[in-house]
Amino acid sequence: MTAWNHDYDQFRKRRKDAAITEAENVLIKEIKERVKLYNVDNISRTDAYKEFYRAHSDIPWSFLASMVSRNAGWNMTDLEGIYLPKLLSTSMRKRLFLTYERANWLIFEDAYPQLLIYERSLQLQRPQFHLLRAFSVSVFMEGEWERFWKNKDIERLMTAQIINEQYVIQATVIEHPYFQKHVFESLIFQLQELFHFSSVIFPALSGKLYGFSVHEFVQVKKRIELGKKLAMLLFHSSYYSMFTSFSDKTVHTGSRIDYEQYMGKKEPDSPYLRDVFPVISHHRHENDDWFEKGMDVSALFAPVSVKGSMDVTEWFTAKRKQIQLLASIETFL
Repeated sequence: MTAWNHDYDQFRKRRKDAAITEAENVLIKEIKERVKLYNVDNISRTDAYKEFYRAHSDIPWSFLASMVSRNAGWNMTDLEGIYLPKLLSTSMRKRLFLTYERANWLIFEDAYPQLLIYERSLQLQRPQFHLLRAFSVSVFMEGEWERFWKNKDIERLMTAQIINEQYVIQATVIEHPYFQKHVFESLIFQLQELFHFSSVIFPALSGKLYGFSVHEFVQVKKRIELGKKLAMLLFHSSYYSMFTSFSDKTVHTGSRIDYEQYMGKKEPDSPYLRDVFPVISHHRHENDDWFEKGMDVSALFAPVSVKGSMDVTEWFTAKRKQIQLLASIETFL
């Protein structure tokens, strides 16, 4: 067993042995109420991530989460926009929405308590990460937060958060029998993978789009690699100010008009999210820890490299036109 894994065995033992005080129970209740307040829909989650980053820029994952969450909202409203209802059945669109929504909700339910506990640790000037077990947060992240508290390695913590978020949804969404059967094994999803219609983009006020396409989405290591690439792009010295300007100026509505307005478009192709989707009730099984004893994810911390341009404006615009063409053909037929 490596020393790296041995550290986490210590945190597992602490979880079994440590008692939670009455004052800590009050804090846990307070945090749970705040999580419930903001974990309502894609809009509230996106805004909560963004506001946390404004207050705590030393936790860059929260800005990354807000920008990726914007993409989830745009993908959701596409399902009720002008084009996809001509290509997908009502039942398929509902399943895809539930897939986005479930993953969105689970990540926030896991990640936002971590952020609030860090905030309270700063206020108290002592770490409170032993309380993460009360929120079913993996022992992996408990160890990573403790490490960050000591050495302030911002980049390592962000990578750890990317790793954690993807493992959080792996068993509960990606490998869940319902989503496996009705979404990820469906012909529609396979075609989306084949033609690279799905992508994560970061817009700029200039109308330019930057990002990467998602390939082999069901593989957790591929999604972690994507997350690391997106982090590298978002905080790249040549682009960061463009993305923060977009985030600060642009209210997240879920509609693609959020960024298409800067590309000269006047009328939205997709609706505002809260106009078309209800609030969904969710439940999470407590005490499910993806980080099993003896598991070694150290290789996932390796840096990524990117070849070619990260400007995807023309590529993404062409893909959108392909969807429009397919919808037109379907309507004609």
